[in-house]
Amino acid sequence: MPQQIRIALPSKGRMEEETLDFLAGCGLRANKTNPRQYMATLPALPDVLILFQRARDIPVSVAAGDVDLGITGFDTLTEMIGDWPEPVVMIHDALGYGECELVLAVPDEWDDVQSVNDLGRRAANGELRVATKFKNTVARFFDTAGITNMRVISADGALESAPTVGYADFIADITSTGTTLRENRLHQIEGGTLVRSQAVFIGNRAALTTRPDVLAATRQMLEFIEAHLRARSQYMVFANMRGTSAEDIRERVFSQPDVGGLQGPTLSPMITRTEHGQWWAINIVSSASRLYNVIQQIRAIGGSGVVVTPVTYIFEEQPVRYQQLLAALQPEETNP
Repeated sequence: MPQQIRIALPSKGRMEEETLDFLAGCGLRANKTNPRQYMATLPALPDVLILFQRARDIPVSVAAGDVDLGITGFDTLTEMIGDWPEPVVMIHDALGYGECELVLAVPDEWDDVQSVNDLGRRAANGELRVATKFKNTVARFFDTAGITNMRVISADGALESAPTVGYADFIADITSTGTTLRENRLHQIEGGTLVRSQAVFIGNRAALTTRPDVLAATRQMLEFIEAHLRARSQYMVFANMRGTSAEDIRERVFSQPDVGGLQGPTLSPMITRTEHGQWWAINIVSSASRLYNVIQQIRAIGGSGVVVTPVTYIFEEQPVRYQQLLAALQPEETNP
């Protein structure tokens, strides 16, 4: 019997909710009937089984081949397997949600520490302790920066209290807005952003190179993910316009900077109940930022009955990231 394709998704909190919502928006809705269950199906891909795991366990599972594919945070990926050793392939590095940063934050009373260099000078006067959930990433950062006299303390929970409680001097933690840090009298320092993170899609190299079913499922997922991301904040605009000919409509459309500036608005003749006048239908794709201008300019050249609807997918001839994946799966040439 064919081997089932297994994909790991985050099992808890905001990352789980955002991942399921994102996949549903891509047409890849997960069928999870019980919120406590750790397995689900993917109706769009019947051969795929979803396994829910802790986000930090997903890179390890993919690397070990326990699952074929996975979605997790880039921060977690770099922490758990460093620079992605041979077993792991990056399929998509910017899914557009789960954005956050891993930053260094020091107490506000450290007026002399506004940058990483300042922190290094302070450490030269005596060992400093940094509390973090990302021990490997933080250790690599200080090693690369050449800063010694740092003791990295692995900690969970609310790290912002570590300097106040006294088990660490400063922290390295995940933040989205910086509000929690400021509320706890901590400030980020210049050059102290260790990782800029968002959700990423990864796969096991052996599964992708030896199992055509895994590669085919990955391509289908990538097709819908890329088409959905490309369609974000895009709208389809339909309008009716009276004109003597297609050339007449064309000239009026291209006389407008936002309407005519788009490549190839679709133009087609309309069938009306009477033969009085000639009517044409036009439709174009507009970004949200230009939508109001587009509507005003359509009206200015005689357009009426303007209808606007969100765009769900925009498919290109070939998904670029799939071509990049195929290139990444090619064995590296070795010199004789």
